[in-house]
Amino acid sequence: MSEEFDSKGMAMDLLHQLEDILESDALIDELGFIHPSQFSVLNEESGVSTNLSDEAIHQSTNSLPSSEGCSKQENLYFWNRDHKLGISTRAIVPLYRAAKHAFMTTLNQYRKCGKQSDKVVSCLPASASCDHLESILLRHSRSLLLLSCDFMTAWNCRKLVVSLKKQVSMFVDELLLSELVLSHSPKSEQAWNHRRWVIKSISTNCSNFKEILGKESELVEKIAERSKMNYRAWNHRCWLISYMTTGQVLDELKKSRSWAALHVADNCVFHYRQRLLQKIMDDRSGVEETASYGYGADISQALKDELDWNQTLIKRYVGREALWLHRRFLSTCWISNFLIDSGDGKEKIGMYHDFGTFIQNELSLLHSSTAFTDDDFADFQAQASYSASYMLWLKVQVPKPLQNEFLEKIRDVDLKTLLDKLCPERSSLFNYFIS
Repeated sequence: MSEEFDSKGMAMDLLHQLEDILESDALIDELGFIHPSQFSVLNEESGVSTNLSDEAIHQSTNSLPSSEGCSKQENLYFWNRDHKLGISTRAIVPLYRAAKHAFMTTLNQYRKCGKQSDKVVSCLPASASCDHLESILLRHSRSLLLLSCDFMTAWNCRKLVVSLKKQVSMFVDELLLSELVLSHSPKSEQAWNHRRWVIKSISTNCSNFKEILGKESELVEKIAERSKMNYRAWNHRCWLISYMTTGQVLDELKKSRSWAALHVADNCVFHYRQRLLQKIMDDRSGVEETASYGYGADISQALKDELDWNQTLIKRYVGREALWLHRRFLSTCWISNFLIDSGDGKEKIGMYHDFGTFIQNELSLLHSSTAFTDDDFADFQAQASYSASYMLWLKVQVPKPLQNEFLEKIRDVDLKTLLDKLCPERSSLFNYFIS
């Protein structure tokens, strides 16, 4: 029993050390869990001598139970320098247990305090006690969430306390906390949900809301660079579009282009660009603003630029399915928005001035995508397969009055032979598409 008591006491000491570190350095922006043997390496890389460990390294006064022969370095549990925090893997379990116990104990006291305040009207001591418990709750829940990012009760507790205070600075602190959580758990659904709750809460009364949106978009891009195919991060960025002005949407369209060109296999970034373009299509009132951002006199120019850029990427990066899926979206937008008037179904002059020019451009892309000499190169085979499937798909999207013209042009291309060779499982669809 005495050993168990001592273990709990030492774990609580570690928790107090962690919470003191977090409060002393409010600018910590990265968290990691490291093996005890790596502390000396971190010191060497950062130029910290062992004599200066009290400045950058925090050592517990009562070390955790360890086997005999453990070196002194293994008793170090926290490393904090240049706003980076490292926690020893040996301390995770006792820290989590101590943080959970402290949080749940304080939460129960806070609930009792709230019930007591409801019964006793104008009870200042009770109110003061609740305020004190709220600060302790925020302190313990922060430590708990850094150790267990999906602890839903802790997130909800913070929402409750912050929403009662209604202070913008506290909402900003929540963004900093969730960003710190995402630094080591970039796919934490609860952390991303918490950020959306914060942004929605301050959207109407924050003077620098536009700046916050810009930083959010940059955060997603930074996390996506480290965590590939992070659907949760990109879903958050798509959600931000609903709060953006037309000017911000166009800025995002330009800024995300370079990143997309370097990550052509990541369908998430192209889905994000599709949402941006869809926002422009839905907001026809932004035509004049579009012109001022260098996208031409109307929205159709922005779509044409995207089509031309997509074609460049397809030719440069062979066999990338995400690029062909993006082209399907772009072609659908052009046909539905500029080829056909949704009101009376009449033809309109689109970005390529006429339908024949548009189809000729797509056929030219098909020829360049199927003109390969090495049959054994899988990327070229995939490119030819995607291009042939794209042309069959395009036939379904073309309005009925123009399908005869489309079929006349496509009959010159032996798609059936190409499909039989590259993807026989799809060749059976050929007769259906051309019938």
